[in-house]
Amino acid sequence: MRPARLDTAAREAALAELMGWQALSDRDAISKCFRFADFNAAFGWMSRVALMAEKLDHHPEWFNVYGRVEVTLSTHDAGGLSVLDLQLARFMDAAAAQCGSAT
Repeated sequence: MRPARLDTAAREAALAELMGWQALSDRDAISKCFRFADFNAAFGWMSRVALMAEKLDHHPEWFNVYGRVEVTLSTHDAGGLSVLDLQLARFMDAAAAQCGSAT
């Protein structure tokens, strides 16, 4: 079943509860930059997120340089932000806290 795109009220409520996530101005997506002590910590976190992304069948757009990982979340099938993005964002935040993220 294809996830539904969030309406404006649901998107605003979600952003209010997600620490550090920003709405993008040029598309219906959210982004965040995670910072870790080193490449090993960043890659370990990415591995944890990759396993969850496979479980959800929902994959992030991300860019990694050493201890920094820039993430963008949007549900292409829904044409924008969906509950899958919020679920993955919450998982990313929790996993980052466990991996010692500085964000």
